[in-house]
Amino acid sequence: MQTAQLRGIPVFVLGVALAPACHKDPPSAENKDAASTAQSLNQASKGGTTLRVGPAATPPLGPPAERVQPQNGMVFVPPGALVVGSSPEKRPRRADREIAGEQVMLDGFYIDMLSYPNEEGAIPVTSVTHDEAEGLCRERGKRLCTDLEWERACKGPDNRSFEYGETYVESVCRTGRPAALRPGGYFSGCQSDFGVRDMHGGPFEWTASPYLRGTTSSEMVIKGGNGTPGQVVGRCANLEKAERKERSGVIGFRCCSGGEGSVKVELEYKFGPGLVPRVKFDEDLEAAMFKALPSEAESKMRRAGRIRRERVWLWHPVANEEIHLMALCGRNAVPLPRPECGLLAARVAPGSVETLAWISSGEWVANLHHPGAMTHLLLLGGDRRGGFKQPLTYRYGDVTVGDVSWSYQQKKKGH
Repeated sequence: MQTAQLRGIPVFVLGVALAPACHKDPPSAENKDAASTAQSLNQASKGGTTLRVGPAATPPLGPPAERVQPQNGMVFVPPGALVVGSSPEKRPRRADREIAGEQVMLDGFYIDMLSYPNEEGAIPVTSVTHDEAEGLCRERGKRLCTDLEWERACKGPDNRSFEYGETYVESVCRTGRPAALRPGGYFSGCQSDFGVRDMHGGPFEWTASPYLRGTTSSEMVIKGGNGTPGQVVGRCANLEKAERKERSGVIGFRCCSGGEGSVKVELEYKFGPGLVPRVKFDEDLEAAMFKALPSEAESKMRRAGRIRRERVWLWHPVANEEIHLMALCGRNAVPLPRPECGLLAARVAPGSVETLAWISSGEWVANLHHPGAMTHLLLLGGDRRGGFKQPLTYRYGDVTVGDVSWSYQQKKKGH
């Protein structure tokens, strides 16, 4: 078990496998220490998401805690559960920078209602470095928020995708356009259920958290802001990065106060982008992928003959994203009827196979080519008329299929 020191607190490094969120009731107070230590021992060597969690002290028995004292211009976010990032079945999702919906418990804290200077109608302060933002918060007896505090304040008690709900609505925070300055509190509906306002639509905001997504550089996490596509950037789970010394007109900050929690996040890259052919393939997984075939594609192939697996690839379009690609054909031993072939793109999770796309490759066994970025592939197929290409594009968790492009000979014949 690895240990480290965080502000004088012993810290256990927990390796959590990338998987859908597991919504469990938090452990009882008297069992927290034992559960944390046991989890550390069991998971310290596993890859995936690393949560650095300081063991919680067992509070003494006694009267209820005193009522929270209000602080001017700040909102109190009570202790509670945060589902960090987005679970793999959610769209859109950025697998190379978001935790796979892992639940953590956070202490209570205060957060400014608006971006610094935290005044209604004031233009947010930008063009400050990370260190300058820290200093301005200290002058007010506060500190920069951690990325997890910022995310909890945005998601609210119900862990929503957007501060205003589960469905993206561009007009609420005026997202989907370049980040720009605007008076604080101008759009009253742009607030979370905790009452924190303008977390999206205006400038990005510095946090106290290092980026730690496959890098050990001085990059820090920035949250909120604006950009395109709005349904991606406007999510509470979204995050960007910036160098500590960067000074930008679209990066500001807001301050927090109260006990900074001991939960830290480091997203380890389990694998990088690539396209890997698979030689061995599990029979149970093959059967599960056959069941995931669209009914129309399965019927068409069966009319041509017995369906067989021809080729399999593992596609990693971005870090920590894995998609199974299976080329199949329905064919008989005799020449007629002609074969029917295609490619199935699916995301495999324990106990489930999610179909992302099905592409016909005509009478040819599907082959793949990647001419550039790993997020873009070309399917190569054809029939008696000639060959064709068809693009596959990965974008924020989904796979889309582009238009067919026939070979030069095919175009020349006017087909």
